[in-house]
Amino acid sequence: MLLQPTISQSHPHHHHTFTLFLSSSHSYSHSFPISTPISTLKRNPKNQPIAKCAISQVYSYGTVDYEKRRVKWSHIYKRISLMKDPEKGASSVLNQWENEGNRLTKWDLCRVVKELRKFRLHKYALEVYEWMNNRGERFRITSSDTAIQLDLIAKVHGIPSAEDYFLKVPDSLKDNRIYGALLNAYARAKMTEKAESLITVMRDKGYANHALAFNVMLTLYLKLKDYDKVDMVVSEMKERQIPFDIYSYNIWLSSCGSQGSVEKMEQVYHQMKLDRSIIPNWTTFSTMASMYVKMDEIEKAEECLKKVEGRITGRDRAPYHFLFSIYGSTGNKEEVYRVWNIYKQVFPFIPNLGYHALISTLVRLGDIPGAERFYDEWLSVKASFDPRITNLLMSWYSRKGLSEKAEALFREMVEMGGKPNPTTFEILAEGHIRGGRIKEALSCLSNAILSEGAKHWKPKPVNVGTILKACEEEDDMASKEVLLGVLRHTGCFENEAYMSYISLSNRTASDGPLTENRTDDDVDVAEIMLSQLQGSL
Repeated sequence: MLLQPTISQSHPHHHHTFTLFLSSSHSYSHSFPISTPISTLKRNPKNQPIAKCAISQVYSYGTVDYEKRRVKWSHIYKRISLMKDPEKGASSVLNQWENEGNRLTKWDLCRVVKELRKFRLHKYALEVYEWMNNRGERFRITSSDTAIQLDLIAKVHGIPSAEDYFLKVPDSLKDNRIYGALLNAYARAKMTEKAESLITVMRDKGYANHALAFNVMLTLYLKLKDYDKVDMVVSEMKERQIPFDIYSYNIWLSSCGSQGSVEKMEQVYHQMKLDRSIIPNWTTFSTMASMYVKMDEIEKAEECLKKVEGRITGRDRAPYHFLFSIYGSTGNKEEVYRVWNIYKQVFPFIPNLGYHALISTLVRLGDIPGAERFYDEWLSVKASFDPRITNLLMSWYSRKGLSEKAEALFREMVEMGGKPNPTTFEILAEGHIRGGRIKEALSCLSNAILSEGAKHWKPKPVNVGTILKACEEEDDMASKEVLLGVLRHTGCFENEAYMSYISLSNRTASDGPLTENRTDDDVDVAEIMLSQLQGSL
Protein backbone atom coordinates (compact mmCIF):
# COMPACT_ATOMS: atom_id res chain seq x y z
CA MET A 1 0.00 0.00 0.00
CA LEU A 2 1.50 3.33 -1.07
CA LEU A 3 1.61 6.41 1.11
CA GLN A 4 -1.50 8.53 0.85
CA PRO A 5 -1.98 12.00 2.33
CA THR A 6 -4.59 12.40 5.05
CA ILE A 7 -5.32 14.81 7.87
CA SER A 8 -2.02 16.34 8.87
CA GLN A 9 -0.47 17.37 12.12
CA SER A 10 2.69 19.35 12.56
CA HIS A 11 5.21 18.64 15.20
CA PRO A 12 7.85 21.11 16.44
CA HIS A 13 11.48 20.18 16.36
CA HIS A 14 14.36 22.56 16.80
CA HIS A 15 18.03 22.10 17.47
CA HIS A 16 19.67 24.33 19.99
CA THR A 17 21.79 27.28 18.94
CA PHE A 18 25.40 26.30 18.47
CA THR A 19 28.10 28.00 20.49
CA LEU A 20 31.87 27.65 20.41
CA PHE A 21 33.64 26.30 23.47
CA LEU A 22 36.72 24.38 24.46
CA SER A 23 35.58 20.96 25.60
CA SER A 24 36.92 19.38 28.74
CA SER A 25 35.95 16.11 30.34
CA HIS A 26 34.40 16.21 33.77
CA SER A 27 32.60 13.94 36.14
CA TYR A 28 28.91 14.22 36.81
CA SER A 29 28.91 15.42 40.41
CA HIS A 30 25.21 15.61 41.18
CA SER A 31 24.47 13.44 44.17
CA PHE A 32 21.82 10.78 43.90
CA PRO A 33 18.75 11.90 45.89
CA ILE A 34 18.76 9.01 48.37
CA SER A 35 16.11 10.70 50.47
CA THR A 36 13.75 10.52 47.54
CA PRO A 37 12.00 7.15 47.40
CA ILE A 38 12.41 5.13 44.25
CA SER A 39 9.61 2.85 43.30
CA THR A 40 8.28 1.14 40.27
CA LEU A 41 6.65 3.56 37.90
CA LYS A 42 2.97 2.76 37.52
CA ARG A 43 1.79 2.99 33.98
CA ASN A 44 -1.61 4.53 33.37
CA PRO A 45 -3.28 3.22 30.23
CA LYS A 46 -3.84 5.79 27.54
CA ASN A 47 -5.98 5.60 24.47
CA GLN A 48 -3.76 5.21 21.45
CA PRO A 49 -4.49 6.75 18.05
CA ILE A 50 -6.21 4.49 15.57
CA ALA A 51 -4.54 4.55 12.16
CA LYS A 52 -7.21 4.18 9.49
CA CYS A 53 -4.76 4.14 6.61
CA ALA A 54 -1.05 3.84 5.98
CA ILE A 55 -0.15 7.34 6.97
CA SER A 56 -0.04 9.49 10.10
CA GLN A 57 -3.26 10.97 11.41
CA VAL A 58 -4.15 13.44 14.11
CA TYR A 59 -4.02 11.96 17.58
CA SER A 60 -7.43 12.05 19.20
CA TYR A 61 -7.55 11.29 22.91
CA GLY A 62 -11.17 12.32 23.27
CA THR A 63 -10.74 14.64 26.27
CA VAL A 64 -10.39 18.37 26.61
CA ASP A 65 -8.19 17.77 29.65
CA TYR A 66 -5.57 15.95 27.62
CA GLU A 67 -5.50 18.70 24.99
CA LYS A 68 -4.92 21.31 27.69
CA ARG A 69 -2.06 19.27 29.14
CA ARG A 70 -0.59 18.71 25.68
CA VAL A 71 -0.57 22.43 25.01
CA LYS A 72 1.08 23.03 28.37
CA TRP A 73 3.99 20.63 27.93
CA SER A 74 4.48 21.53 24.27
CA HIS A 75 4.78 25.23 25.18
CA ILE A 76 7.46 24.37 27.74
CA TYR A 77 9.26 22.18 25.20
CA LYS A 78 9.24 25.00 22.65
CA ARG A 79 10.62 27.50 25.14
CA ILE A 80 13.46 25.16 26.11
CA SER A 81 14.38 24.05 22.59
CA LEU A 82 14.28 27.63 21.25
CA MET A 83 16.33 29.26 24.02
CA LYS A 84 18.48 32.03 22.58
CA ASP A 85 21.05 31.53 25.32
CA PRO A 86 21.55 27.77 25.93
CA GLU A 87 23.98 28.54 28.75
CA LYS A 88 21.05 29.60 30.95
CA GLY A 89 19.82 26.03 30.87
CA ALA A 90 16.37 24.47 31.01
CA SER A 91 15.98 25.46 34.66
CA SER A 92 15.68 29.12 33.67
CA VAL A 93 12.66 28.28 31.49
CA LEU A 94 11.03 26.18 34.21
CA ASN A 95 11.59 28.86 36.85
CA GLN A 96 10.15 31.53 34.58
CA TRP A 97 7.12 29.35 33.82
CA GLU A 98 6.30 29.00 37.51
CA ASN A 99 7.07 32.67 38.19
CA GLU A 100 4.33 33.46 35.66
CA GLY A 101 1.86 31.76 37.97
CA ASN A 102 1.84 28.29 36.39
CA ARG A 103 2.33 25.04 38.29
CA LEU A 104 4.42 22.27 36.76
CA THR A 105 3.40 18.66 37.35
CA LYS A 106 5.49 15.51 37.15
CA TRP A 107 3.48 14.45 34.10
CA ASP A 108 4.29 17.71 32.29
CA LEU A 109 8.00 17.48 33.01
CA CYS A 110 8.32 13.81 32.05
CA ARG A 111 6.51 14.53 28.79
CA VAL A 112 8.92 17.39 28.08
CA VAL A 113 11.86 15.08 28.82
CA LYS A 114 10.45 12.49 26.43
CA GLU A 115 10.24 15.06 23.63
CA LEU A 116 13.71 16.44 24.32
CA ARG A 117 15.16 12.93 24.21
CA LYS A 118 13.27 12.20 21.01
CA PHE A 119 15.09 15.04 19.28
CA ARG A 120 18.42 14.31 20.99
CA LEU A 121 18.41 17.42 23.17
CA HIS A 122 19.92 15.33 25.94
CA LYS A 123 21.58 18.15 27.86
CA TYR A 124 18.28 19.98 28.27
CA ALA A 125 16.48 16.76 29.23
CA LEU A 126 19.04 16.12 31.97
CA GLU A 127 18.64 19.69 33.22
CA VAL A 128 14.88 19.15 33.57
CA TYR A 129 15.58 16.14 35.79
CA GLU A 130 18.11 18.12 37.82
CA TRP A 131 15.40 20.74 38.40
CA MET A 132 13.06 18.01 39.68
CA ASN A 133 15.80 16.45 41.84
CA ASN A 134 16.26 19.81 43.58
CA ARG A 135 12.57 19.75 44.51
CA GLY A 136 12.35 16.35 46.10
CA GLU A 137 9.43 17.39 48.29
CA ARG A 138 7.31 17.89 45.14
CA PHE A 139 8.50 15.18 42.76
CA ARG A 140 8.84 11.49 43.51
CA ILE A 141 11.76 10.05 41.54
CA THR A 142 11.03 6.49 40.41
CA SER A 143 13.43 3.78 39.27
CA SER A 144 12.37 4.53 35.70
CA ASP A 145 13.37 8.17 36.22
CA THR A 146 16.71 7.04 37.64
CA ALA A 147 17.33 4.79 34.62
CA ILE A 148 16.53 7.64 32.23
CA GLN A 149 18.86 9.99 34.11
CA LEU A 150 21.67 7.44 33.94
CA ASP A 151 21.15 7.17 30.18
CA LEU A 152 21.21 10.97 29.81
CA ILE A 153 24.31 11.35 31.98
CA ALA A 154 26.16 8.84 29.79
CA LYS A 155 25.24 10.83 26.69
CA VAL A 156 25.97 14.26 28.11
CA HIS A 157 28.94 13.63 30.41
CA GLY A 158 30.28 10.25 29.34
CA ILE A 159 30.52 6.72 30.72
CA PRO A 160 32.68 7.50 33.80
CA SER A 161 30.05 9.97 35.04
CA ALA A 162 27.29 7.44 34.41
CA GLU A 163 29.23 4.84 36.39
CA ASP A 164 29.66 7.29 39.27
CA TYR A 165 25.92 7.94 39.27
CA PHE A 166 25.19 4.20 39.19
CA LEU A 167 27.42 3.63 42.23
CA LYS A 168 25.53 6.30 44.18
CA VAL A 169 22.25 4.47 43.73
CA PRO A 170 21.75 2.23 46.82
CA ASP A 171 22.04 -1.46 45.90
CA SER A 172 18.63 -2.15 47.41
CA LEU A 173 17.07 0.25 44.91
CA LYS A 174 18.83 -0.93 41.74
CA ASP A 175 16.47 -2.89 39.55
CA ASN A 176 16.56 -4.32 36.05
CA ARG A 177 15.83 -0.93 34.47
CA ILE A 178 18.80 0.78 36.12
CA TYR A 179 21.13 -2.09 35.25
CA GLY A 180 19.66 -2.11 31.75
CA ALA A 181 20.35 1.61 31.30
CA LEU A 182 24.02 1.12 32.20
CA LEU A 183 24.23 -1.91 29.91
CA ASN A 184 22.78 0.19 27.10
CA ALA A 185 25.34 2.93 27.76
CA TYR A 186 28.17 0.42 27.50
CA ALA A 187 26.74 -0.98 24.27
CA ARG A 188 26.40 2.47 22.72
CA ALA A 189 30.04 3.17 23.62
CA LYS A 190 31.06 -0.27 22.25
CA MET A 191 32.59 -1.22 25.62
CA THR A 192 32.30 -4.94 25.02
CA GLU A 193 34.13 -6.22 28.12
CA LYS A 194 32.16 -4.01 30.49
CA ALA A 195 28.87 -4.92 28.80
CA GLU A 196 29.64 -8.65 28.97
CA SER A 197 30.66 -8.35 32.62
CA LEU A 198 27.50 -6.43 33.51
CA ILE A 199 25.12 -8.83 31.80
CA THR A 200 26.76 -11.66 33.75
CA VAL A 201 25.87 -9.78 36.94
CA MET A 202 22.34 -9.28 35.59
CA ARG A 203 22.04 -13.01 34.93
CA ASP A 204 23.07 -13.75 38.52
CA LYS A 205 20.51 -11.27 39.87
CA GLY A 206 17.74 -12.63 37.67
CA TYR A 207 17.54 -9.44 35.60
CA ALA A 208 18.44 -11.14 32.30
CA ASN A 209 15.26 -13.17 31.98
CA HIS A 210 13.60 -11.16 29.22
CA ALA A 211 14.51 -10.10 25.70
CA LEU A 212 15.54 -6.51 26.43
CA ALA A 213 18.98 -7.16 27.93
CA PHE A 214 19.78 -9.67 25.19
CA ASN A 215 18.65 -7.21 22.52
CA VAL A 216 21.20 -4.71 23.79
CA MET A 217 23.96 -7.33 23.50
CA LEU A 218 22.72 -8.39 20.05
CA THR A 219 22.89 -4.77 18.90
CA LEU A 220 26.39 -4.34 20.33
CA TYR A 221 27.68 -7.41 18.49
CA LEU A 222 25.90 -6.29 15.32
CA LYS A 223 27.63 -2.90 15.51
CA LEU A 224 30.97 -4.69 15.97
CA LYS A 225 30.12 -7.08 13.09
CA ASP A 226 30.75 -9.99 15.43
CA TYR A 227 28.12 -12.20 13.86
CA ASP A 228 29.27 -15.36 15.67
CA LYS A 229 28.38 -13.73 18.98
CA VAL A 230 25.04 -12.64 17.59
CA ASP A 231 24.35 -16.30 16.85
CA MET A 232 25.52 -17.26 20.36
CA VAL A 233 23.07 -14.84 21.98
CA VAL A 234 20.25 -16.08 19.73
CA SER A 235 21.08 -19.67 20.74
CA GLU A 236 21.08 -18.74 24.45
CA MET A 237 17.68 -17.13 24.13
CA LYS A 238 16.33 -20.26 22.47
CA GLU A 239 17.89 -22.59 25.05
CA ARG A 240 16.54 -20.53 27.97
CA GLN A 241 13.19 -20.17 26.21
CA ILE A 242 13.31 -16.39 26.41
CA PRO A 243 10.63 -15.16 23.98
CA PHE A 244 11.90 -13.08 21.07
CA ASP A 245 10.29 -9.68 20.69
CA ILE A 246 10.12 -7.52 17.56
CA TYR A 247 13.57 -6.02 18.29
CA SER A 248 15.17 -9.46 18.66
CA TYR A 249 13.87 -10.56 15.28
CA ASN A 250 14.84 -7.29 13.57
CA ILE A 251 18.40 -7.48 14.88
CA TRP A 252 18.66 -11.13 13.88
CA LEU A 253 17.38 -10.27 10.39
CA SER A 254 19.99 -7.55 10.09
CA SER A 255 22.79 -9.87 11.21
CA CYS A 256 21.88 -12.47 8.58
CA GLY A 257 21.56 -9.82 5.89
CA SER A 258 24.85 -8.20 6.86
CA GLN A 259 26.56 -11.52 6.24
CA GLY A 260 25.22 -11.48 2.70
CA SER A 261 22.85 -14.40 3.15
CA VAL A 262 19.46 -13.79 1.54
CA GLU A 263 18.43 -17.33 2.42
CA LYS A 264 19.18 -17.00 6.15
CA MET A 265 17.48 -13.61 6.37
CA GLU A 266 14.36 -14.91 4.68
CA GLN A 267 14.35 -17.96 6.97
CA VAL A 268 14.35 -15.66 10.02
CA TYR A 269 11.53 -13.62 8.49
CA HIS A 270 9.54 -16.82 7.90
CA GLN A 271 10.08 -17.82 11.55
CA MET A 272 8.99 -14.34 12.58
CA LYS A 273 5.72 -14.66 10.64
CA LEU A 274 4.99 -17.96 12.39
CA ASP A 275 5.35 -16.31 15.82
CA ARG A 276 1.81 -15.21 16.65
CA SER A 277 3.05 -12.75 19.29
CA ILE A 278 4.92 -10.72 16.68
CA ILE A 279 3.60 -8.25 14.13
CA PRO A 280 6.35 -7.11 11.71
CA ASN A 281 6.75 -3.32 11.83
CA TRP A 282 8.21 -0.73 9.48
CA THR A 283 11.69 -1.32 10.90
CA THR A 284 11.44 -4.99 9.93
CA PHE A 285 10.93 -4.13 6.28
CA SER A 286 13.31 -1.15 6.18
CA THR A 287 15.99 -3.45 7.60
CA MET A 288 15.29 -6.10 4.97
CA ALA A 289 15.16 -3.45 2.23
CA SER A 290 18.53 -2.09 3.29
CA MET A 291 20.02 -5.58 3.28
CA TYR A 292 18.51 -6.39 -0.13
CA VAL A 293 20.05 -3.21 -1.57
CA LYS A 294 23.49 -4.25 -0.30
CA MET A 295 22.99 -7.65 -1.94
CA ASP A 296 21.85 -6.00 -5.20
CA GLU A 297 18.33 -7.44 -4.88
CA ILE A 298 16.70 -4.14 -5.92
CA GLU A 299 13.30 -5.56 -6.82
CA LYS A 300 12.95 -7.26 -3.44
CA ALA A 301 14.17 -4.08 -1.75
CA GLU A 302 11.45 -2.01 -3.39
CA GLU A 303 8.81 -4.58 -2.42
CA CYS A 304 9.90 -4.16 1.21
CA LEU A 305 9.81 -0.39 0.92
CA LYS A 306 6.16 -0.54 -0.14
CA LYS A 307 5.51 -2.59 3.01
CA VAL A 308 7.29 0.10 5.05
CA GLU A 309 4.90 2.68 3.62
CA GLY A 310 1.94 0.51 4.56
CA ARG A 311 3.01 0.38 8.20
CA ILE A 312 3.57 4.04 8.97
CA THR A 313 1.23 5.10 11.76
CA GLY A 314 0.91 7.90 14.26
CA ARG A 315 3.30 10.85 14.41
CA ASP A 316 6.49 8.96 13.63
CA ARG A 317 8.68 10.84 11.16
CA ALA A 318 11.58 8.36 11.20
CA PRO A 319 10.12 5.96 8.58
CA TYR A 320 10.05 8.77 6.03
CA HIS A 321 13.70 9.58 6.65
CA PHE A 322 14.67 5.97 6.04
CA LEU A 323 12.48 5.79 2.95
CA PHE A 324 14.39 8.75 1.48
CA SER A 325 17.70 7.07 2.19
CA ILE A 326 16.87 3.57 0.99
CA TYR A 327 14.96 4.70 -2.11
CA GLY A 328 18.04 6.81 -2.81
CA SER A 329 20.22 3.72 -2.45
CA THR A 330 18.13 2.01 -5.12
CA GLY A 331 18.79 4.98 -7.40
CA ASN A 332 15.08 5.80 -7.64
CA LYS A 333 14.99 9.60 -7.44
CA GLU A 334 11.31 9.76 -8.46
CA GLU A 335 10.30 7.72 -5.41
CA VAL A 336 12.37 9.98 -3.15
CA TYR A 337 10.45 13.03 -4.40
CA ARG A 338 7.11 11.23 -4.17
CA VAL A 339 7.68 10.31 -0.51
CA TRP A 340 8.90 13.84 0.21
CA ASN A 341 5.70 15.36 -1.19
CA ILE A 342 3.60 13.06 1.01
CA TYR A 343 5.80 13.88 4.01
CA LYS A 344 5.20 17.61 3.56
CA GLN A 345 1.44 17.09 3.29
CA VAL A 346 1.31 15.03 6.47
CA PHE A 347 3.70 17.24 8.45
CA PRO A 348 3.45 20.90 7.38
CA PHE A 349 6.40 21.67 9.64
CA ILE A 350 9.57 19.85 8.53
CA PRO A 351 12.31 19.64 11.18
CA ASN A 352 16.02 19.88 10.50
CA LEU A 353 16.32 16.09 10.52
CA GLY A 354 13.82 15.87 7.67
CA TYR A 355 15.75 18.28 5.47
CA HIS A 356 19.01 16.54 6.37
CA ALA A 357 17.59 13.16 5.33
CA LEU A 358 16.34 14.51 1.99
CA ILE A 359 19.36 16.62 1.06
CA SER A 360 21.86 13.89 1.98
CA THR A 361 19.94 11.46 -0.25
CA LEU A 362 19.90 13.89 -3.17
CA VAL A 363 23.63 14.51 -2.80
CA ARG A 364 24.26 10.76 -2.96
CA LEU A 365 22.08 10.54 -6.06
CA GLY A 366 24.11 13.31 -7.67
CA ASP A 367 21.05 15.59 -7.87
CA ILE A 368 22.96 18.67 -6.73
CA PRO A 369 20.51 21.20 -8.24
CA GLY A 370 17.75 19.52 -6.22
CA ALA A 371 19.90 19.45 -3.08
CA GLU A 372 20.73 23.14 -3.50
CA ARG A 373 17.07 24.02 -4.04
CA PHE A 374 15.97 22.28 -0.86
CA TYR A 375 18.92 23.75 1.03
CA ASP A 376 17.67 27.23 0.11
CA GLU A 377 14.15 26.21 1.15
CA TRP A 378 15.48 25.01 4.50
CA LEU A 379 17.29 28.31 5.05
CA SER A 380 13.99 30.15 4.56
CA VAL A 381 12.00 28.06 7.07
CA LYS A 382 14.52 26.78 9.62
CA ALA A 383 13.93 27.50 13.29
CA SER A 384 17.59 26.93 14.16
CA PHE A 385 20.81 26.49 12.21
CA ASP A 386 22.07 22.91 11.93
CA PRO A 387 25.62 22.86 10.51
CA ARG A 388 25.25 19.20 9.54
CA ILE A 389 22.93 20.23 6.72
CA THR A 390 25.39 22.80 5.39
CA ASN A 391 28.16 20.22 5.69
CA LEU A 392 26.40 17.98 3.17
CA LEU A 393 26.83 20.44 0.31
CA MET A 394 30.18 21.73 1.54
CA SER A 395 31.54 18.18 1.50
CA TRP A 396 30.34 17.56 -2.05
CA TYR A 397 31.84 20.85 -3.27
CA SER A 398 35.14 20.03 -1.55
CA ARG A 399 35.32 16.51 -3.02
CA LYS A 400 34.73 17.91 -6.51
CA GLY A 401 37.47 20.51 -6.12
CA LEU A 402 35.02 23.40 -5.75
CA SER A 403 36.74 24.84 -2.68
CA GLU A 404 35.55 28.38 -3.41
CA LYS A 405 31.89 27.28 -3.32
CA ALA A 406 32.49 25.36 -0.09
CA GLU A 407 34.11 28.40 1.51
CA ALA A 408 31.30 30.67 0.28
CA LEU A 409 28.74 28.37 1.88
CA PHE A 410 30.78 28.41 5.09
CA ARG A 411 30.83 32.22 5.15
CA GLU A 412 27.08 32.35 4.51
CA MET A 413 26.50 29.99 7.46
CA VAL A 414 28.53 32.17 9.83
CA GLU A 415 26.87 35.37 8.59
CA MET A 416 23.45 33.83 9.29
CA GLY A 417 24.44 32.98 12.87
CA GLY A 418 25.26 29.31 12.31
CA LYS A 419 28.02 27.77 14.40
CA PRO A 420 30.35 25.40 12.51
CA ASN A 421 31.01 22.01 14.08
CA PRO A 422 34.28 20.01 13.87
CA THR A 423 33.22 18.30 10.65
CA THR A 424 32.64 21.71 9.02
CA PHE A 425 36.22 22.72 9.70
CA GLU A 426 37.59 19.35 8.60
CA ILE A 427 35.76 19.67 5.27
CA LEU A 428 37.52 23.02 4.75
CA ALA A 429 40.79 21.39 5.80
CA GLU A 430 40.33 18.66 3.17
CA GLY A 431 40.01 21.30 0.46
CA HIS A 432 43.30 22.84 1.58
CA ILE A 433 44.94 19.40 1.75
CA ARG A 434 43.95 18.72 -1.86
CA GLY A 435 45.47 22.06 -2.82
CA GLY A 436 48.69 21.38 -0.91
CA ARG A 437 48.00 24.20 1.57
CA ILE A 438 49.07 22.38 4.73
CA LYS A 439 49.28 25.41 7.04
CA GLU A 440 45.74 26.45 6.12
CA ALA A 441 44.53 22.89 6.68
CA LEU A 442 46.12 22.85 10.12
CA SER A 443 44.46 26.16 10.94
CA CYS A 444 41.09 24.58 10.15
CA LEU A 445 41.84 21.53 12.33
CA SER A 446 42.89 23.84 15.16
CA ASN A 447 39.55 25.62 14.87
CA ALA A 448 37.77 22.26 14.84
CA ILE A 449 38.96 21.40 18.36
CA LEU A 450 37.48 24.69 19.63
CA SER A 451 34.02 24.13 18.18
CA GLU A 452 30.96 22.58 19.81
CA GLY A 453 30.95 18.80 19.59
CA ALA A 454 34.75 18.56 19.59
CA LYS A 455 34.70 16.49 22.78
CA HIS A 456 33.95 13.32 20.79
CA TRP A 457 35.63 14.34 17.52
CA LYS A 458 38.88 13.04 16.06
CA PRO A 459 40.37 14.00 12.69
CA LYS A 460 40.10 11.36 9.98
CA PRO A 461 43.20 9.16 10.00
CA VAL A 462 43.66 9.55 6.24
CA ASN A 463 43.85 13.35 6.65
CA VAL A 464 46.34 13.03 9.48
CA GLY A 465 48.47 10.64 7.38
CA THR A 466 48.48 12.97 4.40
CA ILE A 467 49.54 15.97 6.49
CA LEU A 468 52.24 13.96 8.27
CA LYS A 469 53.64 12.80 4.94
CA ALA A 470 53.69 16.36 3.58
CA CYS A 471 55.41 17.66 6.74
CA GLU A 472 58.10 14.98 6.52
CA GLU A 473 58.70 15.57 2.81
CA GLU A 474 59.07 19.33 3.40
CA ASP A 475 60.94 18.85 6.70
CA ASP A 476 58.32 21.16 8.25
CA MET A 477 58.64 20.33 11.95
CA ALA A 478 56.62 23.38 13.06
CA SER A 479 53.55 22.22 11.15
CA LYS A 480 54.08 18.67 12.37
CA GLU A 481 54.06 19.90 15.97
CA VAL A 482 50.77 21.73 15.38
CA LEU A 483 49.26 18.48 14.08
CA LEU A 484 50.58 16.53 17.07
CA GLY A 485 48.98 19.15 19.31
CA VAL A 486 45.61 18.53 17.66
CA LEU A 487 46.05 14.77 18.15
CA ARG A 488 46.95 15.25 21.81
CA HIS A 489 44.00 17.55 22.44
CA THR A 490 41.53 15.10 20.90
CA GLY A 491 42.92 12.10 22.81
CA CYS A 492 44.08 10.27 19.69
CA PHE A 493 47.31 8.99 21.28
CA GLU A 494 45.32 7.18 23.97
CA ASN A 495 43.21 5.40 21.34
CA GLU A 496 45.20 2.43 20.07
CA ALA A 497 42.60 1.48 17.47
CA TYR A 498 42.69 5.00 16.04
CA MET A 499 46.48 5.23 16.00
CA SER A 500 46.72 1.90 14.20
CA TYR A 501 45.24 3.62 11.14
CA ILE A 502 47.72 6.48 11.05
CA SER A 503 50.62 4.53 9.55
CA LEU A 504 48.21 2.89 7.10
CA SER A 505 46.92 6.29 6.04
CA ASN A 506 50.47 7.55 5.76
CA ARG A 507 51.27 4.87 3.19
CA THR A 508 48.08 5.17 1.15
CA ALA A 509 46.87 8.74 1.56
CA SER A 510 48.23 9.94 -1.77
CA ASP A 511 46.32 7.22 -3.62
CA GLY A 512 43.18 6.91 -1.48
CA PRO A 513 40.18 9.15 -0.92
CA LEU A 514 40.26 11.90 1.66
CA THR A 515 36.96 10.87 3.16
CA GLU A 516 36.06 7.83 5.14
CA ASN A 517 33.96 5.11 3.52
CA ARG A 518 31.12 5.78 5.92
CA THR A 519 29.14 8.99 5.50
CA ASP A 520 26.57 10.73 7.66
CA ASP A 521 23.71 9.60 5.45
CA ASP A 522 24.51 5.87 5.49
CA VAL A 523 21.76 3.77 7.04
CA ASP A 524 23.28 2.29 10.19
CA VAL A 525 20.89 -0.53 11.02
CA ALA A 526 22.57 -1.17 14.37
CA GLU A 527 22.03 2.46 15.36
CA ILE A 528 18.36 2.19 14.36
CA MET A 529 17.98 -0.83 16.61
CA LEU A 530 19.79 0.77 19.54
CA SER A 531 17.81 4.00 19.26
CA GLN A 532 14.53 2.09 19.28
CA LEU A 533 15.64 0.03 22.26
CA GLN A 534 16.15 3.28 24.19
CA GLY A 535 12.40 3.69 24.46
CA SER A 536 12.07 0.25 26.03
CA LEU A 537 14.59 0.83 28.80
